[in-house]
Amino acid sequence: MDMPLDRIERETMLLGRYMHLLAPRAEWRLDRSAYILLSRIEVEGPMSISQLSEAFGLDASTLNRQTAAMLRAGVVERIPDPDGGIARKFAITDEGARRLDSDRNRNVAGLAKVTADWTPEEAEQLADSLSRLNLSIERLDGRPWPRD
Repeated sequence: MDMPLDRIERETMLLGRYMHLLAPRAEWRLDRSAYILLSRIEVEGPMSISQLSEAFGLDASTLNRQTAAMLRAGVVERIPDPDGGIARKFAITDEGARRLDSDRNRNVAGLAKVTADWTPEEAEQLADSLSRLNLSIERLDGRPWPRD
């Protein structure tokens, strides 16, 4: 008999595997790291490498590689710190916002197909459970994702 934590581990592993199937990859789609970084910058506003490092627990060299790729793709731009600080910050470009919205809409459409035969209550229950799981992880990690 599977214990609940064994089931949660297996199901979250499978969810990570299946998420890419919801919206087939296209050449122009954002890669996973760009999608996540742009989502955070969208919520927080322009961020420096040190702010991104603090938010994600990643080292500066990893973030420098990721943001360099995002700059080449035209989805972010470097801007002076709006608060007058020395470090330059990364801001989403119009192209970045367009691609982030497009990818998010495709992901949501894929989830809509998967849950088409679910009741609104079942979808709400899953959303609440996933939110609770993520909030618990963030509490232990000390890096909460900004929510409204």
